[in-house]
Amino acid sequence: MADSTVELMNRGMRCLTSQMGIVDAEEFISIVIREKFDYTKWQRDFFDSKTPEEISREAAEFEKENPFVSNAVRI
Repeated sequence: MADSTVELMNRGMRCLTSQMGIVDAEEFISIVIREKFDYTKWQRDFFDSKTPEEISREAAEFEKENPFVSNAVRI
C-alpha cells in the first residue's frame, strides 16, 4: 500500500534526522531546494562513472555492514 504524501515525508525526515541529525538534515534539504537538485540526473551520473563490478562490490560491502532487519508485523 502506498503511503500518503505526509506519511512519506515523515518517513523521509525520520530517516534523514536519524542518519544525519536534525541540523545536517535541514541543511541538506535547504541545499536540495536552493540548488534545484536533480536526483535522477545525479544518480545517472554517479552510476555511469562506475563499472558493474564496482557497483556489485560496493553493494555487497554495504549489505555486509548494514544487514537487512525487517520491522514487518505479522498478522
